[in-house]
Amino acid sequence: MTASTNRHSAPLRVALVEDQREVRESWARLVSSFPDFDCVVTCATGEEALRVLPELRPDVILMDIFLPRMSGIECTARLRALLPEAKIVILTASDDDEMVFLALEAGADGYLLKRTEPEALRSALWDVVHGGAPMSSVIARLVVESFRQKPRSPADTVRLSAREEEILLLLSRGFTNKEIADQLGVSIETVRSHLKHIYEKLHVRSRAEAVARYMTARIPRG
Repeated sequence: MTASTNRHSAPLRVALVEDQREVRESWARLVSSFPDFDCVVTCATGEEALRVLPELRPDVILMDIFLPRMSGIECTARLRALLPEAKIVILTASDDDEMVFLALEAGADGYLLKRTEPEALRSALWDVVHGGAPMSSVIARLVVESFRQKPRSPADTVRLSAREEEILLLLSRGFTNKEIADQLGVSIETVRSHLKHIYEKLHVRSRAEAVARYMTARIPRG
């Protein structure tokens, strides 16, 4: 995706929550170097993020997991309630599968490792802003393997309508809400309504969780 696709008149506002000062400053400089992105604030703790970010209302929040006192996972859950429109992407060194799922359950929209290359980070920022669920390939593999290992009983079967399954398929391919609407010839509001029902049926709270489940589950049409 290129900068020409950005519809915002001003750079997209990014907040960074990271306790290590050198890492924080380095990532802030990197994000601000991307066209159409600006790291508007950095926070060293979850408590500071909860105090500062609701007023600033950033478009994207990059969140480390291992913060002093309040964890990044708890901070993510609280910010999700305070800033429902903001996109929260975990940016951490941890690829522990338990941490990954805790973060997704807390409402994270994506999960990236700190070893992510700069261009991949920029692409991930674009992806999440436009409705995607970016994950480092290592993380995506952990998610897939975890779902494959979980035994599923008949009671776990989720029934989606043909249109809901179609929308979920496009979502898994990285389509934005607008692109899905254009593809299916419906309004964006109709797509959002279907997504709401999909989340309810799958018992998930984010696009990342919905996509992860779709990648591994056999979902019969109802």
